[in-house]
Amino acid sequence: MNSIFIRSNMLRGMLMLIFSFSVLPSAIHAQPEDPLPAQTIDLKQAIQIALANNTQMKRSLLSIRDANQQIRTAWSNVMPDISASANYTRSLEVPVNFLPEIIFNPNGDPDALIPVAFGTDNNWQGGFTFSQTLFSGQAFVGISSSELYRAAQSENLRATSQGIVTQTRITYYQALVAKEQYSLIQAQIERLENNLEDTKKRYEQGFTDDYAVLQLEVQLSNLKPQLTSAEFAIRNALKDLLDVMGLPVQLSLDIKGDLSEFNIYGNETDIEENEALKTVDQLTPLQLQKDSALTEQAMDLRGDLRILDVQRRLQGKQLDAQRSLYLPNITASYNLQWSAAQAGNPQFFGTKNTRARSQTLMVGVQVPIFQGFSRDAAVQQAKIQIKDTELQMYQAEQTANKEIYSAKQGVREAMQNNDALIKAINQAKRGYERALARYQNGVGSQQEVTDAELQLRQAENNYAQMVASYLIAKAQYDQAIGQVPFVETDIQEIKENIELK
Repeated sequence: MNSIFIRSNMLRGMLMLIFSFSVLPSAIHAQPEDPLPAQTIDLKQAIQIALANNTQMKRSLLSIRDANQQIRTAWSNVMPDISASANYTRSLEVPVNFLPEIIFNPNGDPDALIPVAFGTDNNWQGGFTFSQTLFSGQAFVGISSSELYRAAQSENLRATSQGIVTQTRITYYQALVAKEQYSLIQAQIERLENNLEDTKKRYEQGFTDDYAVLQLEVQLSNLKPQLTSAEFAIRNALKDLLDVMGLPVQLSLDIKGDLSEFNIYGNETDIEENEALKTVDQLTPLQLQKDSALTEQAMDLRGDLRILDVQRRLQGKQLDAQRSLYLPNITASYNLQWSAAQAGNPQFFGTKNTRARSQTLMVGVQVPIFQGFSRDAAVQQAKIQIKDTELQMYQAEQTANKEIYSAKQGVREAMQNNDALIKAINQAKRGYERALARYQNGVGSQQEVTDAELQLRQAENNYAQMVASYLIAKAQYDQAIGQVPFVETDIQEIKENIELK
């Protein structure tokens, strides 16, 4: 845990120092208001920062610490209670009562009363009280319930971590899609600008008319607003990523990754920019066994499913606590007291004080006999809650089956489309090159070049979308089966760190 937070805090410190206040990727032309270029991070760094800084993660950690304190509170109910007391009383006027004179003088008047002072000028009292619960069903059940509550919070931390990592991955991939859209539009603009320059030369040489030039200028004018929209889409996508990472959305950020160069089949990547993407993708292998086997695995590994089992066990403890209301409570107490009195001016440690000591030992048994129907109703309510949780567990298992199936289908769809899309890109490139060559040689039209360029752009866009769909489906698959990268090792270190505090 310490290593995780050290790494994450270093990353955060680096980002805070050099990030500017405009979210703008380095691939985009820098605007005049940008004081510094954006800092670039990869997917692994984004996940580590999210695990360290996301607000949900911090709240989950606080819940575990709170659960630890609840365990201490539960244990305090069966531990001895020791208290000490001391007080001093000064009688400004000693209380006086009137008694028949005959009590003190047998020959006195039976109807006469004489004043008698009760008490002394100075009185001291002090001592210790020790009480111990010998048997309390609710207290003993509370201890085991608090342990289960801490386990529930640990599972909540696991579920939160799995969700944060998955959310970070998906948001990261969506930001890459936005960057890819920008790059594709920019590449199309560059192709059109080159084509326009060549067409203008051909027009000056008399090989084409001004309408061909006008067509290209119109296409360029139509693409520029699309480039602006793509630029703002990147800004918004990176703000979403910063929010997931727990960093201020005003910071400037760029991310590594090129979807157009990502091979979903290969074990290695051809470019350094995609290394983190490939590493995270391969941390959880794609398993092709039956969905039932994956569901059983998910029940063992997914925090949101494991927490339901802990909740069912907690409700079982709640049922035990309600049943314990029928049992007696047995307590023992020991009291040791000292008292002292003195007339006249007080001498707190004087030898003339009259002292006395007393001790008492008491064992108490409280047996509940009748308290209406509240206890029986509480027992029945606890049983109903257990049944309800069991139904939730059944529904969660069905939902897990559906999530696993949907994620696997998304991965399979991307894999099946991979070869066809690569082939389409290669064909579209050759088509564009041939159309451009035909046009330059005077045997083709500008419309053919435009159509070929649009087909190439569509093919490139389709491939990038396929890669993004694969990566998102793979992230959802990892979460569905409960094998989310970085979570298990981080959870263990987090627990060890909390135990040390």
